[in-house]
Amino acid sequence: MKYFIIAGEASGDIHASEFVKQLRAKDPKAQFVGLGGDCMLKQGVQLFQHYRNMAFMGVIAVLRHAKQIKENFRIAEEALLREQPDQLILVDYPSFNLKMAQFARTHLPHIKIVYYIPPKVWAWKTHRIHKIARLCDEVLAIFPFEPEFYAKFGYRCTYVGNPTFRAIESYTSQRKSADQSSGTPNSLVLVPGSRRGEIANCLPKMLIAAREAKQKGQIDAIIVTAAPTIEDAFYAKYLHAGEQLTRDTWDAVSKAKAAIVTSGTACLEVALLGCPQFVVYRIYTSHWLGWLEPFIFKIRFYTLPNIICGRQIIYEAVGPKFKNRIIRRELQRLLTDEAYVQKMQADYADLHARLRYPS
Repeated sequence: MKYFIIAGEASGDIHASEFVKQLRAKDPKAQFVGLGGDCMLKQGVQLFQHYRNMAFMGVIAVLRHAKQIKENFRIAEEALLREQPDQLILVDYPSFNLKMAQFARTHLPHIKIVYYIPPKVWAWKTHRIHKIARLCDEVLAIFPFEPEFYAKFGYRCTYVGNPTFRAIESYTSQRKSADQSSGTPNSLVLVPGSRRGEIANCLPKMLIAAREAKQKGQIDAIIVTAAPTIEDAFYAKYLHAGEQLTRDTWDAVSKAKAAIVTSGTACLEVALLGCPQFVVYRIYTSHWLGWLEPFIFKIRFYTLPNIICGRQIIYEAVGPKFKNRIIRRELQRLLTDEAYVQKMQADYADLHARLRYPS
């Protein structure tokens, strides 16, 4: 069996590599080719393009790299026709992957198309659900509420468990058997995102609140987590002397008193690691575009822990709430309100229960 896998960014590369590992356990003779990153390479996937040449987010970035994006499609299409795989596995990255699904359905109608981690149609662009159902033979979801959402439209979707949940369960199990005496006590961890634009927007405001808390003696250390594909020098211009940069996010979060997190998969990781947190995000480059928000997003919450639990378990300083005074206020709640933190920890237990793998 030959599998052609497409993952267009860092998180997709990680999840795709785990998917390959599981497939290879079932079929040791399977062949894997596609587009992705270093994690997939380590699992023996032959790559035709690295995601570092694919991960362009936002209108301006897409326009600036239009030539490269066109080249990526050419590379993917030619490789797909040349390799003639038995299955095409699409991992997240919807704008690119849906077009590849259409190409495969047109030119290789005999192959099976599987979408693992499908687009978040429950949040926005709900109309995509019809295209996904039409083009894909199987949809494998990582959130427990997704099958019910698809069923409302008469489509089938299977919850196969959450890869982040499984990875952190394994990590915490290993930590329990290891020596935990090392680490930075009473630290605040800042998780500013995985893209340069996110970091530039979020990290400065995170640091303002963090430095005030440190001046008050409420924390002893400020630790900033670095994204895998972004060099240390990019962070240097934001950090003061004594502020730490780490690439071991899970270790730092596991030992921290609290965290401020940019919205994304990271807030789910922080919740599963049991660290008190709140989330920040600047949705729009131009704040006057905020009036469009109700028409674009079809959800009550922006963060995965809140969406999965169906209620607010962590505070979202997102969009119009992304302000210095609110960030300072929420950090003070995390650092001084014991009852608030205990309630959050109880909600984390509910999150764990909801994400457990189906039997």
